[in-house]
Amino acid sequence: MGEDLIDLSRLDDVALLQLARRGHDGAFLTLYRRRQAKVYRFSMQMSGSASIADDVTQEVFLALMRQPGRYDPERGSLEAFLYGVARNHVLRRLGADRRYVPISDDQGESGESLDQPYQDDPHTEMARAETVESVRRAILSLPEHYREVVVLCDLHEMSYAEASAALGCAVGTVRSRLHRARKMLLEKLRPAAEQEDEPDGVKSARCVV
Repeated sequence: MGEDLIDLSRLDDVALLQLARRGHDGAFLTLYRRRQAKVYRFSMQMSGSASIADDVTQEVFLALMRQPGRYDPERGSLEAFLYGVARNHVLRRLGADRRYVPISDDQGESGESLDQPYQDDPHTEMARAETVESVRRAILSLPEHYREVVVLCDLHEMSYAEASAALGCAVGTVRSRLHRARKMLLEKLRPAAEQEDEPDGVKSARCVV
């Protein structure tokens, strides 16, 4: 069967990249469409900036297109490799500009929500939105080496081995950083949770003060 007749959607990442290296017109585009959203979301969650996430996503796939040989299947999945490249670009950008731009909504590059909204009453939806924003801000406030393991393991559900491949460190390092990062998040989120448990009168008094 000729390459032009191949069903690209059935191929794994490695096979698509091999086809792309041989000049197949649709292989790289299929790979981009498959992995772009996750790379964008990772970059957004790491930086808190939509503009940085946009730039980094483009840089990651341009680098892959120009130098596909940089990826070694023996060292991990292509997804982990792309996260690793994205991470380096994000850290470089944050090093050049330490100002975090807060994420103002849940919009992805396509304009669609990254989180499915609860079909519930307005008060429940508002409470959920406040909780999501609190968690997002808490994650962004973590030091970078703790933030990245939370984003990869907890938000993107990568295994310790996959995260270690993306970050270029030992599995034990990922595990220990994630344990510490989760404790830090709990400490940051505890005041908000304690305030939610207070009687309404106490909350009102606190607001007045």
